[in-house]
Amino acid sequence: MTMPDTQPTVLVLTALPLEYAAVRAHVEEREERVHRDGTRVEIGRLPDTSWHVALAELGMGAERTAALTTQLIHWLRPEAVLFVGVAGSLKDDVGIGDVVVGTQVYEIHGGKQAPEGFLVRPKALPGSHALEQAARSAVRDMPRVRAHFMPIATGDVVLADAESEIARFLRRNYNDAGAIEMEGSGALRAAHLNGQLNALVIRGISDRADAEKHGADASGSQQRAAEQAAAVTVAVLHKHRPREGSSDSGEEPQELRARGATYGGDHIDFRGGTFHSPVTGKGDRRR
Repeated sequence: MTMPDTQPTVLVLTALPLEYAAVRAHVEEREERVHRDGTRVEIGRLPDTSWHVALAELGMGAERTAALTTQLIHWLRPEAVLFVGVAGSLKDDVGIGDVVVGTQVYEIHGGKQAPEGFLVRPKALPGSHALEQAARSAVRDMPRVRAHFMPIATGDVVLADAESEIARFLRRNYNDAGAIEMEGSGALRAAHLNGQLNALVIRGISDRADAEKHGADASGSQQRAAEQAAAVTVAVLHKHRPREGSSDSGEEPQELRARGATYGGDHIDFRGGTFHSPVTGKGDRRR
C-alpha cells in the first residue's frame, strides 16, 4: 500500500461524482492512491497554499461515511476533514445556489418510541470553530456566494415533500436547521472520535426539499450548487493554515523506518535496509 508523504494534508470528502468533480477541478498534480481495503483517494496540491488535498468519493449515507472516514483518517493522518457537496434547503431564505456552512450538524433519527409518540433525543456535533472562522472570513470576499452559517440536519432520507411527516418533524424539532443532507454527521463524528480533528460540513443548496426537487435537479442546480460549495471550500483552505511545522515534522517517514532506512532531513541512509520495489531519489536542485 502506498503511503502519503509528510506534507500537511486535508481530507475532503464527497458523496456524489459531481461533488467530487467540482472539488477535483481545483486540485493539481493529482495522484491516485489505494488503501489496502480498496478505498481510493486522489492526493494533489492546492495551488497557492501549503495543503495537499486528499479527495475521496464515499457514496451516500452517514453510517458508511463514518466508517470510511475513520479508515482514511487512520491511513492519511490529515489535519482537517471537510465534507463538501449538495443539500436541500429547509428555510425560505436559503435559496438554490446558496451555501450553508454547518455551525453544527444534527443526527435527526435518534429518539425513543413511547406510547405517547416519538420522543426526540437530539444529537448535535459542532463544526470546527477554526474552520468556521476561516469560512466567515473567506466569504466576505466572495460577492457571488450567498453564505449562511447555521445548523445542518443529517438523515437517512431524500426529502422531496415539504408537507411530509418527516418535514413536519424537522420543523418541529430542528427548526433552526438550514439544510438537510445524508452524510455530514458521519464525517464529523469520525473526525471527533479519531483524533478530535478540525472538521466542517459545507453544502451548496440544489433544491428546496420539496416536490420541485426533481425539476430543480434536472435544471442543473446540483452542478451549480456543488461548484459553489467547492469554491467556498477552496477559499476556506486559503485562510486556514496548517499547524506550524507540520510540513517538516522532523520525523522519519513511517515506510522507510519499517524497512530499516534512516532519515536525516535532506538525505536517507539505505544501509541495512531491505527494499522490494524501486526507490526514486531527487537531486538537490540548488546545485
